[in-house]
Amino acid sequence: MNTNIQKRSSLTRFAWISIVAAILTITIKTIAYFLTNSVGLFSDALESCINLAGAVMALAMLTIAARPADDDHTYGHNKAEYFSSGVEGILVFIAAIGIGIASVRRFIDPQPIDKLGIGIVISVLASLINLVVSIVLFRAGKRYHSITLEADAKHLMTDVWTSAGVLIGVGAVALTGWERLDPIVAFIVAGNIVRTGFLIVKDSVSGLMDKALPVESQDIIQRTLGPYKESGIQFHAFLTRQAGSRQFVSFHVLVPGNWSVHEGHQLLEKIEADLRHVLPYVVVSTHLEPIEDPISYKDIDIDRPESMNIIKPS
Repeated sequence: MNTNIQKRSSLTRFAWISIVAAILTITIKTIAYFLTNSVGLFSDALESCINLAGAVMALAMLTIAARPADDDHTYGHNKAEYFSSGVEGILVFIAAIGIGIASVRRFIDPQPIDKLGIGIVISVLASLINLVVSIVLFRAGKRYHSITLEADAKHLMTDVWTSAGVLIGVGAVALTGWERLDPIVAFIVAGNIVRTGFLIVKDSVSGLMDKALPVESQDIIQRTLGPYKESGIQFHAFLTRQAGSRQFVSFHVLVPGNWSVHEGHQLLEKIEADLRHVLPYVVVSTHLEPIEDPISYKDIDIDRPESMNIIKPS
């Protein structure tokens, strides 16, 4: 099996970690809610349910994304990760709406909060679990260029912030006796969750729209090609896009027209190998052109001029 495919397949273990953490925190937070009757802790438990749905979706999409290329998907299945992160963002919005509705109802009809001490202890325990898992997922997402794991990590981190906000609200109620502080804090937390959901969906849409590689990756490409430029080789018609963990780069390489096919081929092989060394998940496509031929400079855009569609042999 291809090494990259093996690495992608191994990412499902992180999704399983997220699933187990979600089930554990749902149980803990639900107990805390029933003990305290806090709408803030209810919103916290509700978001953990959304976390579980997101983790299951992440597992499914990571499994699909790890499949090798086939006749119907010659570029692989990496874009499946964008569906996962998109759904994750939508689930975050749903959680925020649920929290907002519960907050408004409790603001209109405030209820006393019971057994604050044990409720706070239980909520802190659940938050610590989510914090640790979020850090693990985020590091794995960065290491393996997985937008799914990054989205799941951000989602879990919103849960941590939710719990922090809830604890502030519950603590404020305990200190002031003003019961409406509980739903007010929960409503503010819902607003922060909406912001996170928006950013997750935005990243997902950018990927589905074939957004160019990050500036950092493009700078790495240009630095790698620097020594070749110094030797007189020219480059143009750069096109880049990100598809899940895969990075796609294409460009034209201009060399002296009197080079042999063998010389040109050896140069392209070396350039592509250098880029794969600095960007492990990159797919490079190159096109060789004679540096002296004027026509080499007329096809640098993605849409070639009509006059170049058919080139008659001399």
